[in-house]
Amino acid sequence: MRIIRFVLPLAAALSLSACGINSIPTKEEGVNAAWGEVENQYQRRADLIPNLVATVQGYAKQEQDVLVGVTEARAKATQTTINAGDLNDPAKVAAFSQAQDGLTSALSRLMVVVEKYPELKSDQNFLALQSQLEGTENRISVARRDYNEAVRVYNTEIRTFPAIIAAKTIYGAEPKAPFKATAANADSAPTVKF
Repeated sequence: MRIIRFVLPLAAALSLSACGINSIPTKEEGVNAAWGEVENQYQRRADLIPNLVATVQGYAKQEQDVLVGVTEARAKATQTTINAGDLNDPAKVAAFSQAQDGLTSALSRLMVVVEKYPELKSDQNFLALQSQLEGTENRISVARRDYNEAVRVYNTEIRTFPAIIAAKTIYGAEPKAPFKATAANADSAPTVKF
């Protein structure tokens, strides 16, 4: 009789602990946390990408102005020609000299930018943007994978014995939906245009 009083409460406690009373809410919270991370990574992308694009555009614009100046000065310098017969015409010599001085000035500005601001190299900024975009897309992918795994664990828990007893009778638990791509072009990262 004494053994029955000891064994019966122990058996009841074990059966309740094995039926999912605690594991179902724990796994459901795991699903909710994993989804929160998916949303967090999407928000990270929403916050990060426009700022990165604006930063790269700012650096590229600064360099682009100098490069356009060099290109235009070079075009003017090559269009302004002088031959040996025109060396006697002061106006033609002055025009040629002015065109060459314009190219020299543009090249000097380019050298100053490169020497004074070595970090203003667009190719490096574009590589950094590409790396950040790739990293962001990878983080989103990992967060979605982790969410789907948490959903799998939860859905398995509420459908298997003995947890199914608590899932149906106590919690009224329903399966969670895994992340599925819905966009037609979901298999590719968004494009960024400058």
